[in-house]
Amino acid sequence: MDAPTRHPPLRPSPFGRLFRDGHPWVWITRCGTALLLLMVVGIVAIVAVNGLSTFWPRRLVRYELKDGTVVVGEEIRREVRKVGQASVEETQVFLRVGNRDLSGGGGDFRWIRADDIRATSTPEDLLAFERMEHGPAYGRVRQVIEVETVDGKRRNRVVAEGAAARAALETGMEAAAARREARLELQEGEMDRVSKRQNELNDELRRFQREADPTSPSFAGRKQALDARKAALDAEFEPVAAKVRAILAEDRRHLVLLEDGAGNAFPKPVPMSQILRIDAVNALSFPGRVGLAVGRFWRFVTEAPREANTDGGIWPAIYGTVLMTLIMTMFVVPFGVLAALYLREYAKQGVMISAVRIAVNNLAGVPSIVFGVFGLGFFCYLVGGWIDRSFFPEKLPTPTFGGGGILWASLTLSLLTVPVVIVATEEALAAVPRSLREAAIACGASKWQMIRRVVLPHASPGILTGMILAMARGAGEVAPLMLTGVIKLAEDLPLDGEAPFLHPERRFMHLGFHLYDTGFQSPNVDASTPLVYSTTLVLLGLVLVLNLGAILLRNRLRKRMRTGVF
Repeated sequence: MDAPTRHPPLRPSPFGRLFRDGHPWVWITRCGTALLLLMVVGIVAIVAVNGLSTFWPRRLVRYELKDGTVVVGEEIRREVRKVGQASVEETQVFLRVGNRDLSGGGGDFRWIRADDIRATSTPEDLLAFERMEHGPAYGRVRQVIEVETVDGKRRNRVVAEGAAARAALETGMEAAAARREARLELQEGEMDRVSKRQNELNDELRRFQREADPTSPSFAGRKQALDARKAALDAEFEPVAAKVRAILAEDRRHLVLLEDGAGNAFPKPVPMSQILRIDAVNALSFPGRVGLAVGRFWRFVTEAPREANTDGGIWPAIYGTVLMTLIMTMFVVPFGVLAALYLREYAKQGVMISAVRIAVNNLAGVPSIVFGVFGLGFFCYLVGGWIDRSFFPEKLPTPTFGGGGILWASLTLSLLTVPVVIVATEEALAAVPRSLREAAIACGASKWQMIRRVVLPHASPGILTGMILAMARGAGEVAPLMLTGVIKLAEDLPLDGEAPFLHPERRFMHLGFHLYDTGFQSPNVDASTPLVYSTTLVLLGLVLVLNLGAILLRNRLRKRMRTGVF
């Protein structure tokens, strides 16, 4: 019998061996990760460049056009645009010309054709004026005026004119700033306190009129005491109001008349108190420009908004965002951890617990606006309405808690983010080795002692991871807040130095809603677009700072676990 023929073993091709070893898939995952990182870095870079460029002082350029007109402004950008029915391409310059007063309240941005420009220059005597109203102004100081009253008639006396007018204006602005600070101190201090006491007394009067019995012997005396208190508060309020009126009258006495770069005077003089800053941007050196940019950014994050959120700062929005996120975290972390502890450590695993876990996972995918509608209906209308009817009936129909506030907004976002904390906590609890649990039980510890002394310390980094994710998502949510407590402009902060210090019924500003309002509801889109990038940059930085604090705490706990010290 012939011996069987032996064939040499088949050797896989190099191409097949390459895919069998998985090297192409490794490179595909690397490229995908690199692409994602590149996209994230690109988005952050776009936001950072456009946001920070908002504060850089551009030179004021004087354009002389071929038709003899003169245009002065900041050159924002140049674009090649198609115009006309023939779609002819031409270069156009986009300028911020400011001086809304001269344009009759129109826009302070303008396009001009590059071919229409005959000459350009950057005179060093051109000034940029930051104003309380009507946006920036570009030009020069023509006259400094003081209003006098002679024989009962008001007349304007020119204090300085021409080259001396700028120095006189800068001197007068110091006194105007002092008066403005004094007025704000009176309005936000003593006047505000007396006004709030008057409102409380009015509520007490309405409650007395509704509940008191006119036939009671004490009715007349009680009514007289309340009227006396009202008269005393009115008498206390009037001197403060008189001081404020005197400051405003003094402001109206000191005026300044501006002119644009072509020498055209503004329609009428404005009070010096309306001028916040004067910057000779064309005469600044590079260090001076850097200092001015830093100062502008600092004022942006520390001042209140002006001009329908198209000017000024965003401090109330930063304050409200941080406070709302902290309150939300105080609610969501304890309840999320307790729910996860019950599901993982105490509940008997079965169909019901599996259904609960499925419901929790599905809850994480519910659109945020649904949570907003629930918060509006349950927290604001149901719970807040009951609080108003029970404790603040004298203020109805004006709601106190029923109209939304930072408490209801925080609770709504807590419901929105609690699935994140539950899932992260369950995973952290499941990652604790079973041997540690058995060792604790063997040493005589009860189940709660084992959980409190062994399981929770080892699971705390994972719990903090869930808290970080919840904070990151909650800080950027907008839709639920629009229904439960956020507003365009908040006069009072939810947390201040006045008892009871934390005011849960107050509505607040939020950076996310400020972005929406500035970007899509602004009457001046061109002026608000740079602020959108700047606010986005601040929001990203704020979320980074909050998360960084939680990450440092998590790393510290991990270090303690490695050393065995708790």
